[in-house]
Amino acid sequence: MNNENLLPEKPIAMPRIGDTAPDFTAVTTKGTIQMSDFAKDKWIVMFSHPADFTPVCTTEMSGFAQRKPEFDALNTELLGLSIDSIHAHLGWVQNVRENTGVYFDFPIIADIDMKVSKLYGMLQPNESETAAVRAVFFIDPSKKIRLVMYYPLNVGRNMDEILRALDALQMSDKHKVAMPLDWKRGDKAICPPPKSLDALNKRLQDDSVEKVTWYLAKKDI
Repeated sequence: MNNENLLPEKPIAMPRIGDTAPDFTAVTTKGTIQMSDFAKDKWIVMFSHPADFTPVCTTEMSGFAQRKPEFDALNTELLGLSIDSIHAHLGWVQNVRENTGVYFDFPIIADIDMKVSKLYGMLQPNESETAAVRAVFFIDPSKKIRLVMYYPLNVGRNMDEILRALDALQMSDKHKVAMPLDWKRGDKAICPPPKSLDALNKRLQDDSVEKVTWYLAKKDI
């Protein structure tokens, strides 16, 4: 007997902030996609839900659908996932549309073999071995993972926070600044702290920024 066959399956490392989003090919409600080719030049918010035809998941997917124009305005594609078949996905999309008028007009991965869920650490055994937790991955146009959120099966996500975090990431990149607690569009951003005495002295003389102290200064963006 080959003892190698008795070894436990090697766990897949969960993707982390700064990693390139693991590549995959998958069947979705919008056809087959490959992550490395999907939504070129756009951000991606990829999110998993535990199961079709369930109450919390229905409220969440409806929330993504209803606020899709806000994601469009932020140059962002939505990509859903659950460990259900493509037929279950299509039936659920139609059921929700018939009963509420809300249409899930974005691709939902049919991850029936759990390949993508395992690749992205969406299966967490202490929560469930057969249902994906409520994960959210923010992926930039270069396919780098920029932010990760995990929620348990019994707590729905906050759509305002997902959109706020996405906007903050994009504005931080654009203006080369950091975002303070509770930042939202229109608030001041944090200037990078000085890294030399010359920069420190220049900061102290700069009246164009709001200085709380020499290392904490804010400006309009």
